[in-house]
Amino acid sequence: MPSTLLVTGGAGFIGGNFVLNTVARGDTRVVNLDKLTYAGSLETLAGVLEHPLHRFVAGDICDRELVARLLAEERPAGLVHFAAETHVDRSIDGPAPFVHTNIVGTFTLLEAVRVHLAALPRAEREAFRFLHVSTDEVYGTLGPTGSFSERSAYAPNSPYAASKAGADHLARAYHRTYGLPVLTTNCSNNYGPYQFPEKLIPLMILNAVEGKPLPVYGDGQNIRDWLYVSDHCEALHAVLAKGTPGETYNIGACCERTNASVVGAVCRELDRLRPDASHGPHERLVTRVADRPGHDRRYAIDAAKIGRELGWRPRETFESGIAKTVAWYLEHAEWCRRVTSQRYRRERLGLAAGRQD
Repeated sequence: MPSTLLVTGGAGFIGGNFVLNTVARGDTRVVNLDKLTYAGSLETLAGVLEHPLHRFVAGDICDRELVARLLAEERPAGLVHFAAETHVDRSIDGPAPFVHTNIVGTFTLLEAVRVHLAALPRAEREAFRFLHVSTDEVYGTLGPTGSFSERSAYAPNSPYAASKAGADHLARAYHRTYGLPVLTTNCSNNYGPYQFPEKLIPLMILNAVEGKPLPVYGDGQNIRDWLYVSDHCEALHAVLAKGTPGETYNIGACCERTNASVVGAVCRELDRLRPDASHGPHERLVTRVADRPGHDRRYAIDAAKIGRELGWRPRETFESGIAKTVAWYLEHAEWCRRVTSQRYRRERLGLAAGRQD
């Protein structure tokens, strides 16, 4: 009989890819708890909704009774926690949902697991894993050199990053105080299939296809380390299988790129795939807009620990990942239309109206 994982946020971008990846492996059953906010969609899970290794449950991670009931019913071997509000611009416009979901929600899960494990036989309790999936944004910003390691100090600069930092601290505290078998991962910027089109790469692809402006913040020289989502999923499986409770593992692909160069790569790939587009070459659509408030200048991940201790390495280069991503969005225009209908019209977010400077 396959083991079971309780996955939170498994109808979102990274969580959805993880669910699809896990079910495809064929040896693990997934109980998928998702609130189906604007960025979560059953469209992402269409291929597994009726699969015997997948159970979808609509619900909120802040619902303590629901979480406790699922733990008792399913007796999962672990919990993988993706559920979060994730878009920095939205956190600038309205931070309250980020505090509620990312901090209170994580606390609710940790408490429910703490109580659940106390009632389990020792062997089952010791085998359980709570994998808390976080972000490199908790570390703040870097100068022109260096990278974030697992020992980097936390210095979050947006409400989103601060809420994820708070969740990370709770996860660490529950391991140190209660002995919960918590594993924490901090990943760099993900991209790939099923990403909601508010994020940079899918937004640029969809706007460019329609001949709309491609808004690039500030001078376009903000740097991120880009990680293809399927590589991230493989890293998470490695952490679940071989990670040491209480440890943190940074996950990145050593693919640092400026935002301007990322947009340029998307445009060149579209030029290749859609050479007859009336608005091509697509880079002509790039438009510089006012920078995001508190925009971190550079992130870079030192992923040596997960490679050294768990044997994980990314498979995709930035070039191969971008090619796959652009092709996927071109082939799944109907998915994009359905998930954004009445939810998001690709408007500018994060203007911080009423900011006091």
